[in-house]
Amino acid sequence: MKNNEKFGDATGVLQRERPTLKTIAFMTGLGVTTVSRALKDAPDIGAETKERVRMVARQLGYQPNRAGVRLRTGKTNVIALVLSIDEEIMGFTSQIVFGISDVLSGTPYHLVVTPYSIAKDPLLPVRYILDTGSADGVIISRIEPDDPRVSLMIERNMPFSTHGRTESDLVHPYHDFDSEAYAYQAVRALVAKGRRKIALLPPPGRLTYFAHTRIGFQTALHVYGAEEIPLRVNIDAPLQQIRDEVEALMRSSHAPDGIVSSSAAGAIAVNAGVEAAGCVVGRDVDLVSKQSTEILNWIRPNMITCFEDVREAGRELARAVIGRIEGVPPEKLQSVSQPTWPDGVFE
Repeated sequence: MKNNEKFGDATGVLQRERPTLKTIAFMTGLGVTTVSRALKDAPDIGAETKERVRMVARQLGYQPNRAGVRLRTGKTNVIALVLSIDEEIMGFTSQIVFGISDVLSGTPYHLVVTPYSIAKDPLLPVRYILDTGSADGVIISRIEPDDPRVSLMIERNMPFSTHGRTESDLVHPYHDFDSEAYAYQAVRALVAKGRRKIALLPPPGRLTYFAHTRIGFQTALHVYGAEEIPLRVNIDAPLQQIRDEVEALMRSSHAPDGIVSSSAAGAIAVNAGVEAAGCVVGRDVDLVSKQSTEILNWIRPNMITCFEDVREAGRELARAVIGRIEGVPPEKLQSVSQPTWPDGVFE
């Protein structure tokens, strides 16, 4: 094979083969060992040489061969994010990925998203990662009170962190949003607007934060003397079903004057149902939702919203899983964030 077939034209741009240390050595006129040590920031390599090697590596799009790294170190330098393809659509997925990437960008680790469907066994993707050794750490979401994925990863000594908490005795790293505080404060905000008949669009009952949400909601109803109007659907239902259920409820003789949504996508469907019934948010009924972007208020400025910092959640989860890889005790890798409300919402 001729050089121009392997390395391209005189500019040295690689055309057909993945760039390797040999490619960089060819381009810089240095030895492979020197190139390798320069990329590892070895102290005996001069700053000018390091910068020249890094510049060529960037231009070629060089990435270390993970198989080779694994053979040498026993590590993959991969963090696997196991994420449901059915996750809430209003910014959750992108924001959590951005947050994790913010932290991993300063480390040797790369993020790999492993998708699965909530209609299938959530253990399957975790078991695959464990059996293949394809990651050094795992991040999971949609946590159940006694989550079998948590038990399995502890049993197999896999470093991990969870977006949400379990209720078991197993101590593990997590980051969570305070759903109990959110639901309580949402009712308080509605009562401040004179609302007394309040419906809740909850999380699915199998997830831990369902109980947290119900406790906050029911406690606030008792404290503020409000009444619950049952809504027979949760945020995992298809958006069309949520819309239809809300429309039917708003047309009934026991329509609520306030609604609390546990997700931003759910709030969009609730708003559609309210309008389909000929009602107006902010006039006939007030709607409260959490969100990780400002999209809800662009759509309906009268909607009451609080901010859930999902990007920061991603950062916390990344720090936690790296902490476990480095041997930090799990009880030191646990955090809970609070809802952030606009000024005057409780007045």
